[in-house]
Amino acid sequence: MSSLGFWIPVAILVVLGIIVISIFNSLIIRRNRVKNAWSQIDVQLKKRTNLIPNLIETVKGYAKHEKSVFENVTKARSALVNAGTVEENANANNMLTSALKSLFAVAEAYPDLKASANFLNLQEELSGIENKIAYARQFYNDSVLNYNNGIQVFPNNIFAQMFGFGQEEYFEMDEAEKTVPKVSF
Repeated sequence: MSSLGFWIPVAILVVLGIIVISIFNSLIIRRNRVKNAWSQIDVQLKKRTNLIPNLIETVKGYAKHEKSVFENVTKARSALVNAGTVEENANANNMLTSALKSLFAVAEAYPDLKASANFLNLQEELSGIENKIAYARQFYNDSVLNYNNGIQVFPNNIFAQMFGFGQEEYFEMDEAEKTVPKVSF
């Protein structure tokens, strides 16, 4: 009987150890998935950032007097390059998106520019990158949701707090991007 009294607590400790290890490993996997998803966004943002100078130079050739638009795009690009946190990246991304809208609005006023093969190729490449950014943002936000849920549910929340797992930030759009543009003819 005394050996049974020894093995029951040992079995309980082993089961608890397995549960703790399982929870810890699942949180690590979720956190790594968030980091991977962020790196996918980062790759696309860098591609877009590298494309901007070519786009600016192409437009400059046609619209030399639109200096403020070029300065805004350059500032926004610089902010994105220097952004460190998810929030800074999101803000810089929104600023760059807004500046690019202004740049393309300027391009609309120059029919020769709109017909330029170089400009059209750059515009098409940028559009593809924007689509990849949108997909990467969705994947990242889904990963953050999964991770944040994982650290908030019981009993994971106890171990997440013990092991220092904290919430991750979503990559959110600017309010201006959420509004549907008004089109009139």
